[in-house]
Amino acid sequence: MAAALQTNIRPVKFPATFRALTKQSPAPFRVRCCAVNSAGKKRYNITLLPGDGIGPEVISIAKNVLQKAGSLEGVEFSFREMPVGGAALDLVGVPLPEETVSAAKDSDAVLLGAIGGYKWDKNEKHLKPETGLLQLRAALKVFANLRPATVLPQLVDASTLKREVAEGVDLMVVRELTGGIYFGVPRGIKTNENGEEVGFNTEVYAAHEIDRIARVAFETARKRRGKLCSVDKANVLEASILWRRRVAALAAEYPDVELSHMYVDNAAMQLVRDPKQFDTIVTNNIFGDILSDEASMITGSIGMLPSASLSDSGPGLFEPIHGSAPDIAGQDKANPLATILSAAMLLKYGLGEEKAAKRIEDAVLGALNKGFRTGDIYSNGTKLVGCKEMGEEVLKSVDSQVHASV
Repeated sequence: MAAALQTNIRPVKFPATFRALTKQSPAPFRVRCCAVNSAGKKRYNITLLPGDGIGPEVISIAKNVLQKAGSLEGVEFSFREMPVGGAALDLVGVPLPEETVSAAKDSDAVLLGAIGGYKWDKNEKHLKPETGLLQLRAALKVFANLRPATVLPQLVDASTLKREVAEGVDLMVVRELTGGIYFGVPRGIKTNENGEEVGFNTEVYAAHEIDRIARVAFETARKRRGKLCSVDKANVLEASILWRRRVAALAAEYPDVELSHMYVDNAAMQLVRDPKQFDTIVTNNIFGDILSDEASMITGSIGMLPSASLSDSGPGLFEPIHGSAPDIAGQDKANPLATILSAAMLLKYGLGEEKAAKRIEDAVLGALNKGFRTGDIYSNGTKLVGCKEMGEEVLKSVDSQVHASV
């Protein structure tokens, strides 16, 4: 089953995406404080939301990696596992129980697996697993979603784009997460005067919502390569006209950041034509949802990419951007690396524990440097492994004294 392991796989440096905000805590956010036990170790409360499909598999592995990295840096965790999505529907009849919301709010950070599945596809909207995720984001007030998309040198051939197009891609999508058409009102389905059903939604943004996500994006770009592209549809949508006006006005506060604007349809084309032109992208909820998924496939697999959703205060929500993959759930085929890297983002952005985060980032590189690959990133000359074995290899690398260079 496993191909011969190549010995010429070179160690690589972590690109700027994973280092974007490590020099100092992101200004728009508040890092959570910790308790210190009698042994002098810092202690954090983490809410785990395994969710559906492959979620429980990847969360279990990420939990073990978190514990290992923390123990080596004097950090302890208290975990509380709660239901969400389809799992919650089956258990209590709603996609986001009040008990889950309370646990999440009371924690220092939240780590989510995945939500959704064929089983619940025909449910009414308020009883769909995805509704629970939207409700959770709103409850935690996590308005800023950071989604990195980086093509690692080891995985460049896994991209569907030509090597010369994909090689060196390192971008960050900053997506507004709690406004726009996903939350705007009025919305619904009704019957018009002709007896025909009509579905409608509202794309709406207030100035303060645009300003706060723009500031996050400017700060992120400032700590990366100093380029920010704001994506909108200002040639058609009034909400986008205001978006562009507010972002442009804020640019004066960030003279060290080069700001550009791009219509969303052009941005979608440019991401596959010349993705290296992008450093940091800021956009609204629905455009960010689509573009970040598109960007993820440039890397070769959606199973490699983490995300962080942050608020002004309160716990952040950290999750892989892949779905629940019900077709492979329980078969030990899932790629756990996106969830493991989401745990690293939890440490870095949510708790300010950058040394422990770096251990995890290095460990992921260590496993890849040794040639281990799950099915979604497998290529000839590498070793095909399952979800559990990939997790075990990352664990082995966590406490290695020889880290991959950064």
